[in-house]
Amino acid sequence: MYSKTEAAQLRQAFWTTFGQYMAPVPSAEGVPTNWINYKTGLKHVYFRLRADVRHATISIDITHPDEGLRELFFQQFLELRRMLEESLGEAWTWEPQFVDENGQTMSRIYQELRPANMFDREDWPKLISFFKPRLMALDEFWSGAQYAFDDLR
Repeated sequence: MYSKTEAAQLRQAFWTTFGQYMAPVPSAEGVPTNWINYKTGLKHVYFRLRADVRHATISIDITHPDEGLRELFFQQFLELRRMLEESLGEAWTWEPQFVDENGQTMSRIYQELRPANMFDREDWPKLISFFKPRLMALDEFWSGAQYAFDDLR
């Protein structure tokens, strides 16, 4: 078991390592990108990376506080599902109503890697190999798909 300080240091070390690994990789549009804090340009729509002692998750989180608008965003993603899954090369899990660990209701589209332990440095290559191609595929998808959301901005 790790102390809070050790866990925080390992967490920071992993994300720093991942960020350094991804830094030279340009976006689909050829510009430098902050891959860890990816900006979709759309309020309440986030590409999120998570990892802990059991698993890793990459997700599209739709966090709009208005349930009706959140549903419209999710429906728009459903319209683009085939395009998204072709970009990703795999099917993801779609949850229109997801409650996170903080009790916030959102819509989530995600892929999971189990087992994976961010606190075990030997798992880092597996985690990076999980995150990198999916994040790059999301970016490729988003470079074209973001315009389908113009009416919802």
